[in-house]
Amino acid sequence: MRALTATNDFVVKFANVNGSGSASANTLFAKSILRMGIPIASRNIFPSNIQGLPTWFEVRVSGEGHLGRRGGVDMMVAMNPQTWDRDVAEIEPGGYLFYDSTKPLPKSKFRDDVNVIGVPLTEMCNAAYKDARQRQLMKNIMYVGALSALLQMDPAVVEALLGEQYKGKERLAQSNREAFHMGRDWALKNLECPIGLRLSPLDAVGDRIFVDGNSAAALGAVYGGATVCAWYPITPSTSLAEAFDRYCRRLRTDPETGKKRYAIVQAEDELASIGVVVGAAWNGARAFTATSGPGISLMQEFVGLAYFAEIPAVIFDVQRAGPSTGMPTRTQQGDVLAAAYASHGDTKHILLFPEDPHECFTMGADAFDLADRFQTPVFVMLDLDIGMNDWLCEPFRWDDSRRMDRGKVMTAEELEAGKTFGRYLDVDGDGIPYRTYPGTHPSKGAFFTRGTSRDRFAKYTEQGSAYVDNMQRLLRKFETAKAYVPRPIERRAAQPTRDGVIYYGSSSAAMREALVALEGDGIHLDALRVRAFPFHDEVMDFIARHDRIFVVEQNRDAQLRTLLTIEGCVDPARLVPVLHYDGTPITARFIRAAIADKASALNVVPLRKAMP
Repeated sequence: MRALTATNDFVVKFANVNGSGSASANTLFAKSILRMGIPIASRNIFPSNIQGLPTWFEVRVSGEGHLGRRGGVDMMVAMNPQTWDRDVAEIEPGGYLFYDSTKPLPKSKFRDDVNVIGVPLTEMCNAAYKDARQRQLMKNIMYVGALSALLQMDPAVVEALLGEQYKGKERLAQSNREAFHMGRDWALKNLECPIGLRLSPLDAVGDRIFVDGNSAAALGAVYGGATVCAWYPITPSTSLAEAFDRYCRRLRTDPETGKKRYAIVQAEDELASIGVVVGAAWNGARAFTATSGPGISLMQEFVGLAYFAEIPAVIFDVQRAGPSTGMPTRTQQGDVLAAAYASHGDTKHILLFPEDPHECFTMGADAFDLADRFQTPVFVMLDLDIGMNDWLCEPFRWDDSRRMDRGKVMTAEELEAGKTFGRYLDVDGDGIPYRTYPGTHPSKGAFFTRGTSRDRFAKYTEQGSAYVDNMQRLLRKFETAKAYVPRPIERRAAQPTRDGVIYYGSSSAAMREALVALEGDGIHLDALRVRAFPFHDEVMDFIARHDRIFVVEQNRDAQLRTLLTIEGCVDPARLVPVLHYDGTPITARFIRAAIADKASALNVVPLRKAMP
């Protein structure tokens, strides 16, 4: 039987039981490869319960630096009998099945085209340990030890990481080292090591960091000047608020007095959360909430109030699979339309689409400047894949000379000097009025706000002309925002082409890899990564230059395509949807196959070949 062979280019997937302590061991495996200078992309696929259901952890090893999911599994570490058949079916022909061979299994449980590697992990643990919980935990470390021998992993790297993980707890560190070597030594003695899949040290990681998007966004909020966070726990956004709390304890606490210069409110529900944010922001604080799709649904009325009363607010939406409860621990890009037009009536909101934790940090900070500049809610559209998984990305950098952009705020001196103040008066023609913080002046400026119709000077009115005037000004303000939001990034094809592809967010890593593969297939596409809504003029220019554009998304209803069609008055027939929405992160193989199939049906060819 042919065995797969590859160096620094393969996928290992761990199939475990949630709550078994496997996460620590699997993360140790992934980080050890990183320490060898080899880029990896890891994905944790877990259930929405505390213990007992299946969980998977996928590690893609890519010396070339691909960070998206590839698709397919080269080695399955099958530690969960409940999902055995499903897990075995995923292995590539010629791949490897690693399992606990303590209990014999019938031949029918294996595949003839897969290399089977059995290690009696339970037997070894039962002989070495008496405590049941210790047996389970050390079993996980043992399989890391065995894998280190099979894949040619540097054991010194693993030992160093264990020392760091259990710093100050030498007994724990030592017991884990012993379990690691127990598994490694058994494999070296009883198995052919290494196998066809191998690790070889590289220097391809550089100064990049390994971090999750929620932590990055939380740190971005701190650097962006946020001092108020109001939230209600919901997967997959909870860790963002928790990370903000950790960072604030370090960075927003006066070292001399111990006084906390921030406020974090865990509210009774999502409605209260966004209400606190709107109230704090109206009073001049930079405030945000973190939520997911169900929370966005509940926040609609307050979001409309912030839009119409023109109050800054930042909402981190870590998207998950819906509708309703849906799949709380699966990823999707399913809230694009709900966020873009949140609330009843006519609204349009600024959306930012980060592609990785680095952009979660930068956009997380930029969102507060945009919210203040345009006096409006701003949504930072993460998803579970970015938010809860660790990604290899560029280190965060900050310009210490940067100052917050608070937008158009009138001072007490300007009010006292008699400068005309109309809360909804468009003085500069950009649709953005001037505001005041409450109490700026004892008798002038704004002291309250409301969501009812009004004239330019905030006087209540139900006159249709005044209402239309205000709504048109809000549109001008949204149009002005095009020049301030992050611009799209274009990648030109190797050959001239009249066909393109548009994508965004966490699809980016897999998309970049798929583009290279498609070029190898003879399909050349110009590519545009959209990073914000409202769409920069460059987005519509890109569409205008091409006959057909594939729009790659992780939702069922082609929500970005719909937004492009509505906002750009684009013929829907020119925008070809490529949709992935099973809850797992999109793969390069899926994109390549989907575009190739559609391109064949549409007869997409390079421009020079199409010419007579």
